[in-house]
Amino acid sequence: MALTLTKLFLFSFLVSSTVLTGNSQPLTSKREKLTRFRVYVQDRIAGSNATVLHVAQAPTTNQSTTSFGLVTVFDDALTVGPEMSSKNVGVVQGTSAFASQSEVALSMSMNFVFTEGKYNRSSLTVVGRNVLSLKVREMPIVGGTGLFRLARGYIQTSTYSLDLKKGLAVLVYDFFVYRY
Repeated sequence: MALTLTKLFLFSFLVSSTVLTGNSQPLTSKREKLTRFRVYVQDRIAGSNATVLHVAQAPTTNQSTTSFGLVTVFDDALTVGPEMSSKNVGVVQGTSAFASQSEVALSMSMNFVFTEGKYNRSSLTVVGRNVLSLKVREMPIVGGTGLFRLARGYIQTSTYSLDLKKGLAVLVYDFFVYRY
C-alpha cells in the first residue's frame, strides 16, 4: 500500500512538473532587473465625483482623533504628471482602514492597474502600513501581473498637494520594482 502511494505521488509530481514547464521558459533563465518609475494619483476625496468612499466605521470612530475604525475604498486615476489633465496611464483600486489608536496610520491594500504605455495590461499589488504624519511613506510591493509577474520591491509615497476646498489630494508614488 505504501509503495503504491509513493508511486502515485511521484507520478503526479512528474506530470505536474511537466505541465508547469512544458510550454514556458524556466524563470532561472531570465535575469531579474530593477525598474524605477513615478506616477501620480488623483485622489478625489469629496464632491459628487469622489473616488474615495467611506464604507464602514466603528461606533467610536467619530470620537477618535485618528479616525480609528474608518474603512474606505478607492478607485483613483494614475497620471504621468501632477495635473488632473496629465495623461492617464491607469487606476489604483483598493481599500484602506484607519488602524491605529495612537497615530493616523492606514492599513492599505492597493492594486495599481496600468492601461496605457509600456506597462499596459500589467498590475502591481502593494500591501502595507501608511503613516500619514511622515513626509515620505514606504510600503512593500508584494506581487504583480503581466510584465510585473513575480514582482517584488517597494514604493515611496508623499503628498504632492492637498486642496480641501476642491476635495482633491494629489499623491506621488515612486516605484522600485524587481521583475523578470
